[in-house]
Amino acid sequence: MTYFAITRLQILSKTLFRVFSREHLDAIAAFVCAVLVLLGWIALQLGWLGLGLLLLPAAYVIGGYESAKEGLTTLWQEKELDVDLLMIVAALGAAGLGLWRREYYLIVDGAVLILIFAISGALESYAMQRTERDIRSLMSLSSDTARVLDRGQEKLVDVDRLQVGDRILVKPGELIPTDGIIQEGYSTLNEAAITGESLPVEKTVGHEVFAGTLNGNGALILQVHQPPESSLIQRIIQLVKQAQTEAPPSQMFIERFERGYAKVIVLAGILLAILPPFIWGWNWETTIYRALIFLVVASPCALMAAIMPTLLSGIANGARQGILFKSGAQLEMMGKVRAIAFDKTGTLTTGKLAVTEVIPTTGHSVDEVLQIAAALEAYSEHPIGQAIVTAAQQKQIEFLPAVGVYSHPGQGIIGEVCQQQVLVGKADFLIQNSKCKMQNLELTNNSPVRAGLADSLTTQGGDFWSNPAPTTPELSQRLETEGKTVIWVARESDIIGIVAVADTLRPKAAEVIKHLKQLGIEETIVLTGDNQRTAARIARSVGIDRVYAELLPEDKVKVIRQLQSQYQTVAMVGDGINDAPALAQASVGIAMGVTGSDVALETADLVLMADRLEKLVVAIHLGRRSQRIIKQNVTFALSFIVLLLIANFTGNMNMPIGVIGHEGSTVIVTLSGLRLLRNW
Repeated sequence: MTYFAITRLQILSKTLFRVFSREHLDAIAAFVCAVLVLLGWIALQLGWLGLGLLLLPAAYVIGGYESAKEGLTTLWQEKELDVDLLMIVAALGAAGLGLWRREYYLIVDGAVLILIFAISGALESYAMQRTERDIRSLMSLSSDTARVLDRGQEKLVDVDRLQVGDRILVKPGELIPTDGIIQEGYSTLNEAAITGESLPVEKTVGHEVFAGTLNGNGALILQVHQPPESSLIQRIIQLVKQAQTEAPPSQMFIERFERGYAKVIVLAGILLAILPPFIWGWNWETTIYRALIFLVVASPCALMAAIMPTLLSGIANGARQGILFKSGAQLEMMGKVRAIAFDKTGTLTTGKLAVTEVIPTTGHSVDEVLQIAAALEAYSEHPIGQAIVTAAQQKQIEFLPAVGVYSHPGQGIIGEVCQQQVLVGKADFLIQNSKCKMQNLELTNNSPVRAGLADSLTTQGGDFWSNPAPTTPELSQRLETEGKTVIWVARESDIIGIVAVADTLRPKAAEVIKHLKQLGIEETIVLTGDNQRTAARIARSVGIDRVYAELLPEDKVKVIRQLQSQYQTVAMVGDGINDAPALAQASVGIAMGVTGSDVALETADLVLMADRLEKLVVAIHLGRRSQRIIKQNVTFALSFIVLLLIANFTGNMNMPIGVIGHEGSTVIVTLSGLRLLRNW
């Protein structure tokens, strides 16, 4: 290995170490503190007093540095006492008493107190590292440069240097660099990242396009109509920042409680160290001894252990079942959810188009319609065409050769099959390009698909077998009303049938909504960028209460805020980039793990790893169990602290008994929290 290779390896190792130590500094400190406490305890047990008194102070410094820093900072800047400072005072008090009375095990007790808080601080640090990753993922959606047309010449310009009025060229397959208005060209754009629309959207002159969306197979010339920093993707980034920096009410309550608790304990400790000699005639040694016992037994370790082990157990239980909680606080929050909002595409549905009905006209068959349509659509890359081809393949239909295939974007496709002209597309496209007539087309009576469709329509309140039977145009309108895309198939001037294509529901979506309502969820809502008809059809199919359609990401945030004002605790389930602001705003953001975008996964508080929507019910059960167990543990911890304090005031407890009572109550509530490891 050459000198330069060794040097590069050393530089790489140092860089990796700096990155690792920066991201895991609190965890490393907690681990080193634990090792030092263990070694110090062993040294004392073996009688190596000097080594023990060297290791344990090191554990105090390494494990308690951050807590002492935060406690002193809060005291200095905000003139407030918090639990961090109280813990340091209690630990130092135990250590001082141990040195004074030469009862060195008390130093170990103080070190254990510090270790508990060091571990808690490490867990909190990991939870707080998400925001920066969220923003980086969002920023990667937009292009850094744009192709600006200047006097017929093309040049690359940084997006942040674009001016209103600039003309931009976007080639096929490229990301739209900034919001703009189309001046020339036609294309289909994939806007799923922004609006959640399941189908590519056709765009032509005069239409607005958004940064971060993906251009299809047509070249576009755009005119910048607003500064790049005002683009939709930039507004999404700002919404995520704002929502994630807003502290939830429960967190604010906990902080107020901790500071109030610390004030009471410190004030009581001071009074206990001063007044007894004057009131009860205690000597000063006894007074100080009782005051230090008070600081130890009043330390809120059992109170803090009442929460974290429970939440960590719930997180572990959820992980075993494919539910990833990113924050223990959000596990608890899941138990308080009263309303749940769902994105449609990729959440309630699979996000993949599929043929739902094939309805032939009189004299034709289902297989014939699919065979003719697939012959042309095999040459198309449009998602609808791919769905038709897939349906034909699943029925093992033989593909016929087609020639002269030509696509009319946004309208249909035309070609020759077996020396006959075939058209597949919208009704208007067939009328304009052939002699097809749409009136009074009858459905074939012996189609098995027709029978299945009849059941479907009857279930939805229709009367498929009414006399006379509906014509094909009437049925087409009915299918479109249900939010399905209808494709007409013609051979020469003969309409041979229609094909209905739609996004398919997740198999257990309706069952999940039913179980949620049985659990007491007060309202379920759909928030989607899709059109109103499609959203209403999906909501009706699964039993959802309310629908908000044709929403931009910022609109979803507004709806979530409205729901929070009504229900306080609201969950949002989504999978797309467009869902990220709503996921961040919601009390609990829930992302689909397989279909979910990177931004949605990073922003969400909870991820359903296998895309199994039914695990949402399990998550709510875990949240509610965690609430019950935490309430039980908090009640026990506070009650035990009160008992220890009473025993201390009456003089019936010495320091070892106080430490045993303190540590014992901590162990009990910890074991109680582990109950959440069991499945419900």
